[in-house]
Parts: sequence; C-alpha cells; structure tokens
Amino acid sequence: MIASAVRPGKTEYDPYYNRYISLVPDDDVLVALDQQLAETLILLRSLSEQHGSFRYEPQKWSVKEVLGHMIDTERIMGYRALRVARGDRTPIEGFEQDGYVKNGGFEQRSVSNLAREFEQVRRTTISLFRNLEPQAWERQGIANKVEISVRALAFIIAGHELHHKAILKEKYGLGI
Repeated sequence: MIASAVRPGKTEYDPYYNRYISLVPDDDVLVALDQQLAETLILLRSLSEQHGSFRYEPQKWSVKEVLGHMIDTERIMGYRALRVARGDRTPIEGFEQDGYVKNGGFEQRSVSNLAREFEQVRRTTISLFRNLEPQAWERQGIANKVEISVRALAFIIAGHELHHKAILKEKYGLGI
C-alpha cells in the first residue's frame, strides 16, 4: 500500500463529502477501487434494457441516468485529482449534476454501452491513482471553492459509487 493513499483527514475536504468518504470500508482506496470495479461490473452486466429505463418515481433519474451520473462524476473527480496531483493551484469550478444528466443522452444508450464506459473510466481512474508519486497524494487544491486533497478525491470517487449502488438497491430494487 502506498502510505499516502490512506484515508484522508477531515481537514482535507469539505464536510459535505464525508457522506461518501465514510462509506469506504478500506483504508487503502486502491484496494477499494479495484474491488468495486469487479462488483459493479457483475451488477451492470446483470441488468436488462428494461432495468435501464426504470424510474422509481416519475421525476427521478432512470437507472441509465444514474449510471451516466456515476460515470460523469468519476471523470470529473478524476480530472480534479489529476490537476491537484500535478500541483495546479488554479481554482476548479463546480458542476451541476442535473444539467449533466439532462444533457448526457443516457436514455438513448444501452445498459451494456454504459457498463463498458463505466469500466473504462474506472480503469483510467485506477491507473491515475496507482501511478502517482507518494507526495502527490497529499497535495491540495481548490475545487468548487474548497480546499481538497488528492487522497480525499480518491475516497470521494469510491464512496460516491457506493452511495449510488445503495440507492440502486434500495430505491430501484436492483440486486447488488
């Protein structure tokens, strides 16, 4: 384990993100990201197209839109981690998740296509974090007007996925 890939301190991120970070059971986020990939792919490959269009309430996101949101968020958080890891102190703006989902075109895609993209994005995320120098994990930058560390971003990515998989199980009735 890379010593700097351990759980971030509470001063390394906005308290809002504790809702995700606290869900990650492993102290080694690289192990967590690897394990999640295998588990999530089993779930995604079990979904039919009918599952993909399901909404538990009319105004809620469909399963495909949840998957698209997970992909977009991981991509954005990974980009933030890259910039911060490289020492870029330029403030990074936030993003509006509902606008991303609305304009993502996820309903026109197949569940299997979204599953493949999720896998590709996660493998890219793992590669980024696996190849960071130890000191890069501790670097901090500004994202959405708040200081955040690279290791906090890694844990947010892992926790965000766990959060949405729990919603898919509880609200959408999907087996996980």
